[in-house]
Amino acid sequence: MRVLHTADWHLGQHFLTGQERTTEQQAFLDWLLLTVQDQGIDTLVIAGDIFDTQTPSYTAQELYYTFLVKMQATCCRDIVVVGGNHDSPTMLNASRQLLRRLRIHVVGGVPTDPTEQILHLNAADGRPGLVVCAVPFLRDRDIRLAVAGETLDDRQIRIRQSIADHYAALATHELVLRLREQDVPVLATGHLYAAGGEAREGAERDVHIGGLGLIGAEHFPAAFDYVALGHLHRPQVVGGRAHIRYSGSPVPLSFTEADDKQQVLLLEFNGAGAPTITSVPVPVTRRLQRFHGTLEEVEADILAFDNSAFQLVAWADVLVRSDETPAEVQRRVQAVLQLQKQQVVAPRGVRHQRATEAPDLAETAIPLALLHELTVDEVFGRRVAGLPPERAAALTATFGELRQLLAEADPLAWGGQE
Repeated sequence: MRVLHTADWHLGQHFLTGQERTTEQQAFLDWLLLTVQDQGIDTLVIAGDIFDTQTPSYTAQELYYTFLVKMQATCCRDIVVVGGNHDSPTMLNASRQLLRRLRIHVVGGVPTDPTEQILHLNAADGRPGLVVCAVPFLRDRDIRLAVAGETLDDRQIRIRQSIADHYAALATHELVLRLREQDVPVLATGHLYAAGGEAREGAERDVHIGGLGLIGAEHFPAAFDYVALGHLHRPQVVGGRAHIRYSGSPVPLSFTEADDKQQVLLLEFNGAGAPTITSVPVPVTRRLQRFHGTLEEVEADILAFDNSAFQLVAWADVLVRSDETPAEVQRRVQAVLQLQKQQVVAPRGVRHQRATEAPDLAETAIPLALLHELTVDEVFGRRVAGLPPERAAALTATFGELRQLLAEADPLAWGGQE
């Protein structure tokens, strides 16, 4: 069996001041179709965050459904889609019965019958080829009830155990055990923040209970020959175990991801046991470029920037450290940006820091930004940034739970953001 693992598409994402990523995401999906066919893929696994919000736009949904339809003309027999923390389980599951007719298996949220997460997929010859324990993002309601008076540490321990128990129950299911004894490999999915994983600042850290690392590699049962994870956008291995991996996002979603290596993972199973894993690089169509430094350094770097390797004009994050007036900084940087407008643009303008700040403060200071440029998570993060770490973690945990409950009750409550 040849399986392709991908995650964190975030279809419909709007970047900073509203720029859509449709062109870049369409380019990825077109490339993915060709890759599936060229690599002879039997099963495609998408480990959550298909969409960027719980109320995706028509354009985002069209990208998704058009891709699924086009996949029917490839050699791929099965597609597995699990929901992430950005996805609406209800929205994903709405088309589940119809898509099942096309051998597209959607698990938007934890079903009432847990065995619906166990998918038995056949190989090309009709014999059992792969078992998938399709675990979506586990919301609080799926794994626990609140316990009055418990400490933050007690809560973390109990939640960790609940998630581990969820995976253990699937791994010990009679169907999973029986097929694995018949030399059928078992793959599990997950959308979570595994302990030891490298998360970016912001929403990646807030996936569950304040972003604490809840699950370690040791919590995934040995019955799983591969664990396909989503949520962290940088490709990485969990706990040094090569068979537990984040595929990463195929499109850089922020400037912090600009230097990541976008990829999908090709898994080749030859019966039960760990697969052969190959990273397949994803072409990047738009460069996200940072220009940080003195006024002279930023001017020189922008003028020297070469975008010829990319199809689309680069987007730049410009931060100038200078004692010149903000008006003078803006004038000079905008002048060089105008000269390079065919190569690079700065969607959120030019940010300015005084050069005379103390060095340690200059490195850690948070640049001023307009409120509409910040996510909900970033605003809250700034509010608790000066508190003791334990207090900040507790408040962030409570905030995350409230956001989740409100988003589930009313997806529009956050203005389409998650």
